[in-house]
Amino acid sequence: MASVVPVKEKKLMDVKLGELPSWILMRDFTPNGILGAFQRGYHCYYNKYINVKKGSISGVSVVLVAYVHFSYCLSYKELKHERLRKYH
Repeated sequence: MASVVPVKEKKLMDVKLGELPSWILMRDFTPNGILGAFQRGYHCYYNKYINVKKGSISGVSVVLVAYVHFSYCLSYKELKHERLRKYH
């Protein structure tokens, strides 16, 4: 018989849609909790892509894609106005 894992201890990918609101409310949104989440994300990224025996371009490309996406989101307001102009 499978053991029941509390919603608080589940990873986001393991949470069912009906459990999502209660899972979000159980997260720690204090400054220390947010800092801890960023630290866990950094360590996960570092151990998966950087701290390996045979490295590849994938670790750098993940950072590059994140940077491009972030800068696109910052400049979206200006890009939206450029898109709507007619050049004729």
